[in-house]
Amino acid sequence: MRAFAAALCVSILAAAPLRAQTASPSPSDEERFRSMTPQEQDELRQRFRQLQQMPPEERAELQARMQRLNSLPPAERAAAEESYGRFQSMSPSEREQVLDRWKKFKQLPPEKQAELREHLRKVMNAKPDERRQLLENMHRWEKMSPAERQQLREKFRERHDDHHQRRIERRQERHERHLMRR
Repeated sequence: MRAFAAALCVSILAAAPLRAQTASPSPSDEERFRSMTPQEQDELRQRFRQLQQMPPEERAELQARMQRLNSLPPAERAAAEESYGRFQSMSPSEREQVLDRWKKFKQLPPEKQAELREHLRKVMNAKPDERRQLLENMHRWEKMSPAERQQLREKFRERHDDHHQRRIERRQERHERHLMRR
């Protein structure tokens, strides 16, 4: 999933009103609007009003995101729209959590963002059982206190250092055996 997928959720939210604002409506736009249920029409009107109340720079950013969305290859665009559908099916509190995490992600330095993208890619590409385990581990990690996390990091370093030391010793033993054979 691309880095801007979460921001895309917000972008798509205003997609229809933005198109209506930036281009004169074609007959197909009018027909599509008329074919909507009254609830959908009201929701579209409400989103359009929200769009109109946004500061110009936010509207410009939103328009740029829409242009990026529209320029995606069909498969990537379909994946982005599917992601947005999942976002829309979340409860308001879940959506708020996702948006909050997205804001925090965007505040991270580029190196940390790249590291997190790589972790996400690993999770997304993992087999279902492995993915479930990774997500459970992430959930447990989030619940830990900073002290518990530090303790776990130290334990990991100790194991890593022990493993590294054993590898060095085995390599040294092999080297000594090799020298003895000469």
